[in-house]
Amino acid sequence: MVRVSVEKGRPLMPLFPDIIGSPLLQSNGDLSSFGSEFYGKFDVVVVSCCSFTTKKLINEKCRKSSKRVAFYTVDCRDSCGEIFVDLQHHKYSKKKNEETIECELHYPSFEESISVPWKSFPRRFSKQYFAMRVIERFEEAEQRKPGELSIADLPAVLKLKKELCEAQSLNESHIPNALLERLVTDTREFPPVCPIIGGILGQEVIKTISEKGDPVKNFFFFDAMDGKGIIEDVSGNP
Repeated sequence: MVRVSVEKGRPLMPLFPDIIGSPLLQSNGDLSSFGSEFYGKFDVVVVSCCSFTTKKLINEKCRKSSKRVAFYTVDCRDSCGEIFVDLQHHKYSKKKNEETIECELHYPSFEESISVPWKSFPRRFSKQYFAMRVIERFEEAEQRKPGELSIADLPAVLKLKKELCEAQSLNESHIPNALLERLVTDTREFPPVCPIIGGILGQEVIKTISEKGDPVKNFFFFDAMDGKGIIEDVSGNP
């Protein structure tokens, strides 16, 4: 997990002269032991390699803070990367036709996002979204740590996929078996993917704290197999 605190009002870098960055803090301990008061000390919280339940718990604690805390999750498995963003109520400015316009976005929590029925998504929706949810559910059900999977788990993962697709009224073709096999077989971070996902994440954090530019709402996916990055808005308001 990485926690970032940013104090506005002083220079962070030449591109954003109105922001200062305070020291970066990092923790690999039990994240569930920290209360909402702790997370409220920061403006941005980024978590990685966390379980399904831990993501929901930390996001909830960030939302309970007396001030807005931007929340991100980031995961890299095999050649795939995923970023989730919850900025709650975010106001920002952007350039359009040589003019600066003011904008605002409302974000759902992680729990609210993953609770959106799959059948409500458009046909051309990221297959990686569904695959990651299957993997998360499997790890949670089997009480595995993130990434504690092997090819021996594939039959059980495919069985869970079938059950989830039936429950969500989703055609199983939306979650290719080959994609699940990749995520199960090689759970390590694929080196070329990490700098790409890290770069995107860094850009998003800067946009959030500077309140300049369109932020991701609310999932970003990247797969090195095709080199494509996809943004999906999973908010329940298609």
